[in-house]
Amino acid sequence: MENGKTEVATLAGGCFWCTEAVFERVEGVKKVTPGFTGGSIKNPAYREIITGRTGHAEAIEIQFDPEKISFEELLYIFFSTHDPTTLNRQQYDVGTQYRSAIFYHSPEQQEMALQVIDKIKKENLFKDPIVTEVTQAPSFYEAEPEHKEYYSRNPEQQYCQAIIDPKIKKLKHLFSDKLKR
Repeated sequence: MENGKTEVATLAGGCFWCTEAVFERVEGVKKVTPGFTGGSIKNPAYREIITGRTGHAEAIEIQFDPEKISFEELLYIFFSTHDPTTLNRQQYDVGTQYRSAIFYHSPEQQEMALQVIDKIKKENLFKDPIVTEVTQAPSFYEAEPEHKEYYSRNPEQQYCQAIIDPKIKKLKHLFSDKLKR
């Protein structure tokens, strides 16, 4: 890992394959780890998460350099590349494990998350109300190896082409100045 300051952001925006694919392309992001957070059992496995009974969200933990990209900028990318208005759903993925959530690591992150949501609401960027939860970050459990870098390893897979490709295109269109070179 590079030298310099590193902060952590934990975001849930549906399937972690999607959010990982988006954020690993962002300049200033040092590492993206898919996993689970916000649930009731320790060390959950993917097979337990997908039942929706553990209360965990599929999430990503982002290690980033705040001198290259701010938490606020990460949040704008987050809100632009998933639907924060659908409760417990992202496209075809349905259940609490696919909810929209920001798990903050400091009072400053909490405040920034609430400010960004408020600004987005005032700007009427979405037709429906934002349902993204803002919660203090609980324990984060890393996903199994087969879920890491899923999009990069499986770009020809139908889910990747239908669901993730459009998110990557949107990222490139809206945030071309924030992409890794």
